[in-house]
Amino acid sequence: MTIAADIAPHLPYLRRFARALSGTQAGGDAYVVATLEALVADPSSFPRDVPARIALFRIFLKLWSSLPLNGETDARPSPASGAVERNLGALTPRPRQAFLLRTVEGFAATDVARILEIDDAEAIALIDQAGREIADQVATDVLIIEDEPIIALDIETLVQELGHSVTGIARTHKEAVALVQRRRPGLVLADIQLADGSSGLDAVAEILTSIDLPVIFITAYPERLLTGDRPEPAFLITKPFQPEAVKAAISQALFFDRRVERKVA
Repeated sequence: MTIAADIAPHLPYLRRFARALSGTQAGGDAYVVATLEALVADPSSFPRDVPARIALFRIFLKLWSSLPLNGETDARPSPASGAVERNLGALTPRPRQAFLLRTVEGFAATDVARILEIDDAEAIALIDQAGREIADQVATDVLIIEDEPIIALDIETLVQELGHSVTGIARTHKEAVALVQRRRPGLVLADIQLADGSSGLDAVAEILTSIDLPVIFITAYPERLLTGDRPEPAFLITKPFQPEAVKAAISQALFFDRRVERKVA
């Protein structure tokens, strides 16, 4: 198969990534064009030892580092930009690349490492760094709805490592609603099946009648949320979970949530 045929399905996503990385449509598209021109000029530069999608993003980021097509590629967005653009602009370059690869393009951390040509541990560290930088901008209060004490403490630790605070840990529907009434959170992390047989789904549904905020479900029963019978959550993590997956989901939820205001220094 030709290089053109290999990369064609991935070009729309590369353009999305490029625009997010540069902060402008023109800048992002210019880098994509430069990538294609480089491949035409030197087809041997296209690595064949990795999947085409990984190879394409790898070549793109090599050019990103070497060609200042945007002028100032790390220029900060204007005050009129939306929350996502402001959050993105405040991330330092390398963590920003890793974060967008992981959360926007959906690459596994191991594939992020292959694209950036670093080891897995370094890729995870970059993603975590991005999470901390995001937390510096959008640090918020988090409500945890989880009936297993050890799991709840693990989640609390992850939340605090990202720079957020925990408003409380609820073990039941009733406790969750009561905690929200005492202190309004900016994010909810919720299990489905709770201690007294009540439902985390019902608790979240009640909370959302009075507060509009992002929710991440962390559950051993994802099939209960993936039925197609009701609106399905944007953020769903299956137990047992990987800590980096929870951190990435928290950062992603807050990063793309336009309701979150930046923390004023």
